[in-house]
Amino acid sequence: MLRPASPAGPKDPSCRAFAPAADQLRFRSIIRAVFPLTIPSDRFLSSEHSPATLAPSACGSHTTDAPSLPRGCAEPLHWRVVHHFRSHPGCIQEQSPLSGIKPVKRALLSVTDKTSLVDFAQHLASAGVELVSTGGTARTLREAGLKVLDISELTGFPEMLDGRVKTLHPKVHGGILHIRGNAEHRAAVEAHAIQPIDMVVVNLYAFEKTAANPEASFAHLIENIDIGGPSMVRSAAKNFEDVAIVTAAADYPALAEELKSTGGLSRETRWKLAKAAFAVTAAYDTAIANALERIDSAEQPDVAPHFTDAEFPKALRVNYPLQMSLRYGENPHQKAALYSDGTGTGVAGCTQLQGKELSYNNLVDLDACWELVQEFDKPGVAIIKHTNPCGAATGATILEAYQSALAADPISAFGGVIGINREVDEAAAEEIAKLFVEAIAAPSFSEGAKARFAAKKNLRLVEVRPSTTARVVKQVSGGLLLQDADRGHVTADELKVVTARKPTEDELEALLFAWRVCKHVKSNAIVYAKNGQLLAAGAGQTSRVDAAKFGAMKAVLPLKGCVAASDAFFPFPDGLEVVVASGATAVIQPGGSVKDADVIAAADKLGIAMVFTGMRHFRH
Repeated sequence: MLRPASPAGPKDPSCRAFAPAADQLRFRSIIRAVFPLTIPSDRFLSSEHSPATLAPSACGSHTTDAPSLPRGCAEPLHWRVVHHFRSHPGCIQEQSPLSGIKPVKRALLSVTDKTSLVDFAQHLASAGVELVSTGGTARTLREAGLKVLDISELTGFPEMLDGRVKTLHPKVHGGILHIRGNAEHRAAVEAHAIQPIDMVVVNLYAFEKTAANPEASFAHLIENIDIGGPSMVRSAAKNFEDVAIVTAAADYPALAEELKSTGGLSRETRWKLAKAAFAVTAAYDTAIANALERIDSAEQPDVAPHFTDAEFPKALRVNYPLQMSLRYGENPHQKAALYSDGTGTGVAGCTQLQGKELSYNNLVDLDACWELVQEFDKPGVAIIKHTNPCGAATGATILEAYQSALAADPISAFGGVIGINREVDEAAAEEIAKLFVEAIAAPSFSEGAKARFAAKKNLRLVEVRPSTTARVVKQVSGGLLLQDADRGHVTADELKVVTARKPTEDELEALLFAWRVCKHVKSNAIVYAKNGQLLAAGAGQTSRVDAAKFGAMKAVLPLKGCVAASDAFFPFPDGLEVVVASGATAVIQPGGSVKDADVIAAADKLGIAMVFTGMRHFRH
């Protein structure tokens, strides 16, 4: 074993300065000459990194035989140390302050979500890690038979104020934050008997779940704002060079394996954990700020807070975690990724059962068809191509609805995506499987349907849980637009009949169906429909007359006796006249044009029924 045996220096290898100043200078010059691009020679001038304590623990091969001393080197010890590190560069790499593996000797565990906690703690204990814990976490670990040091034993101060003060203590944050390679830091913690904490395992109070509970009182909501947890997370993440911060149970297995195989955690691992930890605290603070901003005034402690979305937030704080990276965006030269609100609902939170990886365009179209079929109370199917419906229908069964939807435009349906608002059964799957489509979204698929689709390996099947979108964001250059989602609906009783002829019961039902579909067609939009079936749509035209003509031109099925819907008012009678000439006997539109009287007069002259909704459905 190498010993710091300089004649003028101390004999005790635990002494902090293992050589006098002159010898230290000579040693620095040798280290710098041999390893100019590795680490500062200063790192060897403390007990922690001296040759006596560092080399034997870093390498199992420690020869003291060195070649002849170089010219000008008068100290055999120094040359033996240099020779050793030149022969075993791994020792240098492992002990560098900015690289290598750091051991974990003491871990502080304080978690709300105890998923896989015991298993991970057992791995830590088997690796010789001392476990320090708090409250319920300590109780859970003891019940599993693990030896645990209470946080109050570490700090010498009891948990108090109903647990509000337990980890906010210098012996906790000093143990986390002190820089191990800083002599002054080490001296300070030693002077105050502060023990190093090498790992912090923390997840935070479930504030968002509490805020989502309508029965939670105002006092309970405030009490679920975690203070100690985020403080420890930030402290450990800041000092990632020496401390590992663990905020996700999903990381436990990989960390346990790394500890077992290497005896510690690498700098790369600690850096990844630190970045994730800062993201956790950022998301947590965002959730708190967003929730509290929606409470107009401080309620009485025992009263549930009243949340309001009437006003737009003073700052738009968005924190959506990455759900998946996509192969590319709308086009191959564009990069893309999907971010989720974390609720597991909607298309972003869908579960993919089979098929190729979802693409950007798949997701956009799936969202369009899923939103459309949510409009229907009856079993419904929507077929979407480039976000516009080329087929939509309701029926007594999903099979019937699909067949009606497909009949409207089977050519455009090829290569589209399908949205369905009921479980897909085997009979429907049998028929749908005959058509090439990119993806199908539904609440669920029966086992028979899954078996039938299994032969189509590339077909993407996704199960979607309904979500409620309160607001919609659109990016413009230099900023974002935020608006309420278009959840507007009208009932038969809310319609205003403006013509001499009233619509029949069949026409009225068809008008309401057409109006719901028209809401999901790009403006300017004209929809032709009959008996719960979309017959044709004129989408995205620059004039309403063109939309009416284009929709009629696209029609595969006869339009005679159908109804028509317009997403906005007819500014002149000409658009209405095209619709009627195409076969419509009744029309639904918002009204509100300065030319309404002229349009109504034209409708009466043509003998059709027309109703106003008083609501517009532009979609850009």
